[in-house]
Amino acid sequence: MSVLSDCVNRLQPSATLAMSQKSAELKAQGIDIINMSVGEPDFPTPQHIKDAAKQAIDDNWTRYSPVPGYPDLRKAICDKLKNENGLDYEPAQIVVGNGAKQAVCNAIMALVNPGDEVIIPAPYWVSYPQMVLMAGGTPTYVGATIEQDFKITPDQLEATITAQTKAIILCSPCNPTGSVYSQKEMEALAAVLRRYPRVFVIADEIYEHINYSGIHGSLAKCEGMKDRCIVINGVSKAYAMTGWRIGFLAAAPEIAKACSKLQGQYTSGPCSVSQKAAVVAFAGPQDCIEEMRKAFERRRDLIVKLAKEIPGFEVNVPEGAFYLFPKCSYYFGKRDGDYVINNSTDFALYLLEKAHVATVGGDAFGSPECFRMSYATSDENIIEALKRIKEAVALLK
Repeated sequence: MSVLSDCVNRLQPSATLAMSQKSAELKAQGIDIINMSVGEPDFPTPQHIKDAAKQAIDDNWTRYSPVPGYPDLRKAICDKLKNENGLDYEPAQIVVGNGAKQAVCNAIMALVNPGDEVIIPAPYWVSYPQMVLMAGGTPTYVGATIEQDFKITPDQLEATITAQTKAIILCSPCNPTGSVYSQKEMEALAAVLRRYPRVFVIADEIYEHINYSGIHGSLAKCEGMKDRCIVINGVSKAYAMTGWRIGFLAAAPEIAKACSKLQGQYTSGPCSVSQKAAVVAFAGPQDCIEEMRKAFERRRDLIVKLAKEIPGFEVNVPEGAFYLFPKCSYYFGKRDGDYVINNSTDFALYLLEKAHVATVGGDAFGSPECFRMSYATSDENIIEALKRIKEAVALLK
């Protein structure tokens, strides 16, 4: 009999973190690994934000903060949501957590009861289903193919909703595909959801500013949807602040209060110094966002061009985030000596061992025909990685 809880035994380890760890171990052995498995900007945090953190230490912002975050940060987040997104929130509707990941988990734990279903469009971020399982809920998947640009349709959404559906998790721009729902597409999904007023939306918008389509669409902006949406965002991606661990949710007062109650019991408020840095991130100069976005867009164009030159790959053009999600099923059943490619996880492991490039198989994202590459790395690394991949797959017969 296992000494571990059923909750822990139900969970799968994070495939993205596992691949990143495996590549780090190989690197420590002296192997030249290009890591395209990790989802974080390779830029340093902007200097004015780092300076704010240093000042916060000197000013002795080193004690426990209020559970949902400092008032000035929650106010800065409200200002950001009003000015950038046209959404009106009060500070009491904001809960600041240890990254957007905790904010998503807070929302799921606050909403989902055992037996509730949560719709998760696939491909999906690896942690969504695991969080639903932690809450005792049932993940319900709706698949979108590369031909659909990995975006679900209103008809697919409606066909998936049942009497047990409690919420849908929608990530746009999307991890792992980089797909972006336009505001028009959001409105079409909202038209379906308005017919089911008991269904909530967890809108993961952490990649909001890494968007090449020009306009950020949000379900919270659709008529009648704001109070049913829990908007998730943070500083990790837009401001290259992954290690600072600051994310937030914005929600109806009852849900925000419930999330704060939850957070108060298992982590309390996030890092005090990081919060003061985040105030300056939201309220200070925003040029850094556009500089990084332009660099990611250039890298997107580069990796798409090179990936399309690899025989057997099917490649779409992502409109946001910093991931490419090519279809690689052409290579299933092929072999290089004793190494046989049975699925995308095998394919990713083959690339790691043969090409020394770390990627993540699509099985972990609910799309077993694809694999994920992060282009949050230098142009030189992208060029070299795709060259190695092209040479490695040429050996598969």
